[in-house]
Amino acid sequence: MSEALASAFWLIVALGVLVTFHEFGHYWVARRCGVKVLRFSVGFGRAIWSRVDRDGVEWRVGLIPLGGYVSMLDERQGDVAAADLPHAFTRKPVGQRIAIVAAGPLANLVLAVALLYVMFVAGKPDYAPVLAEPQGVAAASGFAAGDRLLTVDGRESPTWTEATNALLGPMIDRRPITVVVEEVGGARVGRILRLETIDPALDEPEAYAAIGFGLQRPRLPAVVGSVLRGSAADGVLEVGDRLLAIDGEPLDDFGAISAALSRHPVDGPAPTLVIRIERDGGVLERRLVPQRVASDGQAPAWRLGVGNPDPRDALLRYGPLEALPAALATTGQVATDTVGMLWRMVTGAASLQNLSGPITIAQVANTTASRGFAWFLYFLAMLSVSIAILNLLPIPVLDGGHLLVYLIELVQGRPLGDRVLVAGQYLGLVLLASLMGLALFNDVLRLVP
Repeated sequence: MSEALASAFWLIVALGVLVTFHEFGHYWVARRCGVKVLRFSVGFGRAIWSRVDRDGVEWRVGLIPLGGYVSMLDERQGDVAAADLPHAFTRKPVGQRIAIVAAGPLANLVLAVALLYVMFVAGKPDYAPVLAEPQGVAAASGFAAGDRLLTVDGRESPTWTEATNALLGPMIDRRPITVVVEEVGGARVGRILRLETIDPALDEPEAYAAIGFGLQRPRLPAVVGSVLRGSAADGVLEVGDRLLAIDGEPLDDFGAISAALSRHPVDGPAPTLVIRIERDGGVLERRLVPQRVASDGQAPAWRLGVGNPDPRDALLRYGPLEALPAALATTGQVATDTVGMLWRMVTGAASLQNLSGPITIAQVANTTASRGFAWFLYFLAMLSVSIAILNLLPIPVLDGGHLLVYLIELVQGRPLGDRVLVAGQYLGLVLLASLMGLALFNDVLRLVP
């Protein structure tokens, strides 16, 4: 499957799950409030599948898989039979209407907690937050190679992902933060990371580079993590084999394999290698002839056709009882970070280029899916929180816009006039189209080299 097709597939999967859950929140509360639901649709446009249940609800899948909706009996959308008026959305008390509208974003938050819970129990492989040789601001702030990041601005950082996520807000705000590290010798010290010294003119990627934090990659053992079909190693080496030596030369780590192969002139005849391996507790010798491979933009080199083992050396995992509070806390933190980023974009503190559209989301979906089940769950949870927050924005046509209208009605004791509501709808459509256009524009810019 090509990269584009894989990205499109995982985007459809992600949106299908999240939109279905969001709309089910609206549906479930509406039914509890006695509202007649006419249609539950995942996707827009012409139906590619539909059925009507015994309650008269049409369940359908639309041709365009970028959203969904729940259609309820509503006097604003046409005449309603007198017998059905008690079941119309518009006839329900304002409190029930608020509950129905709020149920969609709330369902996304609940889903995020559930996804994170499963992820924490399963365990998400990641990198340990250990620094390579610091540069820039980090070097000037006294950080050293081998420092393990324990907390960043008061937030626990058990993995590299958590550490970098905690840096984002303070970096944009250009404020100093305290980072607690464990030094190579085991001592725990707090250091002030002087983020206020970063040039204000730098955008977010440039500012992060200016921090000078780099990940210290773990040394990988010379263990076969994968075997490329049709390669020199195919049928000779197996996944899990530990390579001990090539032509008598010991292999200390996975990188030593390429170093051993490079000793043979690439423009000469293919050498026959004697490889000593450890397999199932025994030591074996195998002979194979490497292949001359020219990678994109690189000079030809001898290759065995084996992949390295999983380089990730940290596992974010909790027990079943610990996972629930961790999932709740993470969901709350992500929601806070999302709101903070949106506010920074509104005030101009953060670039509008941080707004991403379907292309970027599709690419991230494919990337996380390729990393494994836990990473895809993590992505779904993050996206679910984002959908909840974005839907709560006070923009007409979004859930937040409807909530604002109903709250005004609750305060003043009467609904807003039809002219105001219609004007708000048009304004909301313009704002939403502008945001979507900007997000898509940012996506296209990221594709341009």
